[in-house]
Amino acid sequence: MLFGKRKAKVKRILIVEDEPLVAFDNETMIGEAGYTVVATVDRASEALAILDRELQVRDDDEEHGVDLVLTDIALTGDRNGVDLAREASARGVPVLFATGNPPDGADRAALGHLLKPYNDRTLKAALKAVDRHLSGEKVKAPDGLVLY
Repeated sequence: MLFGKRKAKVKRILIVEDEPLVAFDNETMIGEAGYTVVATVDRASEALAILDRELQVRDDDEEHGVDLVLTDIALTGDRNGVDLAREASARGVPVLFATGNPPDGADRAALGHLLKPYNDRTLKAALKAVDRHLSGEKVKAPDGLVLY
C-alpha cells in the first residue's frame, strides 16, 4: 500500500506505577494520546495477572491483549519492575521502563527507558518512537528516551 498509513504496533498499554499521582498522569496522557490503557496497577503480581488474562484471548481480537508495559522500577510489594519486565518479555510483551535511575542490566529485560521526570509531549514522543522501533524502523530516540 503505497502512501498508506502504517498499522500501529502499540495500541494497548499496561501502566505499572506505585506513585498514585504519576500513575494518574500517565493514564490521562496515554489515553489522550489515543492509546487504550488496559489497566493501571502498582504491583508486579497484579500486572502479571492482567497480562495472563489479556493474553489468553485470540491474537486477532483488538479488544484484548497488551502491546506494551510501561513500568517504574520501584513498585509496591516484593517484586520490582525488572522482575516484571523479565516475565512480560518472556510472554512476548515489550516493556519500557519509566524511571529516574535505570538499574544495571535493564537492557536485558526491556526495550528501553524513559527518564523521569517527563511531560506529556515527551511521553507521546517516546511512545511513537517505541511503536516505530517495534515495527523494525531505525529510530532516533527523542530526548529522555533510551532504546537498548
